[in-house]
Amino acid sequence: MKIPFTNALLAIAMSTALVGCGSSSKKTINTTPEVTAPVVNDLGISSVPSALKGTYSSALKFDRYSKVDTPNGGAIHIIAQNEISDNQIVRSRNILQHYLTNYPGSSHGADKSAVANKMADNGAILLLLNGVDDGTNAGAQLGGQPLYYGEMQVEGHTWYIKQDYDHRDASFEEILHLVHDYGIGVDQGATFNGAMPEFQGNIRAAQVNALTGKLWAWSANEAGWVKELTAENSLSQEYLASVVDTYYGLWGARPGDYGMWGMYIAKIRDDLASKDPQGAILMDNSFFHPYLTYNARIDASFVGDFSLKLNANLSYTHHAQYLKDITLTGSNASNVIVNQLDNDITGNGAINTVIFSGKADQYKMRKDGDKVTVQDLQDNRDGVNTLSDIDKLQFSDATIDVSSI
Repeated sequence: MKIPFTNALLAIAMSTALVGCGSSSKKTINTTPEVTAPVVNDLGISSVPSALKGTYSSALKFDRYSKVDTPNGGAIHIIAQNEISDNQIVRSRNILQHYLTNYPGSSHGADKSAVANKMADNGAILLLLNGVDDGTNAGAQLGGQPLYYGEMQVEGHTWYIKQDYDHRDASFEEILHLVHDYGIGVDQGATFNGAMPEFQGNIRAAQVNALTGKLWAWSANEAGWVKELTAENSLSQEYLASVVDTYYGLWGARPGDYGMWGMYIAKIRDDLASKDPQGAILMDNSFFHPYLTYNARIDASFVGDFSLKLNANLSYTHHAQYLKDITLTGSNASNVIVNQLDNDITGNGAINTVIFSGKADQYKMRKDGDKVTVQDLQDNRDGVNTLSDIDKLQFSDATIDVSSI
């Protein structure tokens, strides 16, 4: 959904951000220095700052705040209602940071500072709201991009593991809308208010091709929706969300042949090149990392073996295969199955085992202080894994205590 810019949001943003973006030499305007979070906990979460409380009040059930700092001294605000878990706040912030993390060597993402700066200047706010999008939450009427409790998963939580789409993972879509509207920019309006007109031109061209070529939103059931999106100039944003969701494996577990509720021709990443070549170009070494760049906090409720490797019998692995860094939380004696990426894996206070594909003598192991590095000597299998607070290494022919290395 397209989210409007408002004078109130711009006033909040301008109080904490530099005017302009990129290499601007203009000075910071400090009209409301209180917007800096007062007391931040270990997860980077605080109470709602005083400068925002007047709008995002406790009466409307807003009780916590986090942010992403931008290179120009500004901030992208994240404001949560009282039923949102701390892990949901952290994951939302992680996804936002993921989209804004530089992608060296890419055509449009090597330096994303202008996008981040533009988001701060434009007053980007992510609203994490109780419940679901049923029109009953008064907080949704405030300025900001809404993301609801019922569509926010956390790695390892029941909703994530089941992937039954009753609580589908909409975080990537909605946070992408925030980045797109407030940072990348959208054409065909009165003015272009973003930082990446060339990239948006590519997105628009791919969207037009997908719509006219019946690769996206092609059925009669979507005709009214497409008309609505056209009126509010949201076609390119919704199309890009479909491509990105497919790219990160969010529809791989859903029955059927297509992605994004059956309205996008590509269901999994491998479909993109053949089924939507222009969409594939948007993903191929362009702006979006091929893996998830954040460290995922595996929910404390998880028990068992968390797999980073695609497994047709584990629906969540369509998504988890793109993780590379994780932290086990809580106190359950859970384990991790590695994928082919170079992973950083941190255990919890219980006995944790990391599981590899090959025999022990096919790996190089070394201990450096409190970390253990396990390097697969076979290419394209288990990568190089850096382990912290892990107790055991399980290979196909042996299990080794980390203390013995």
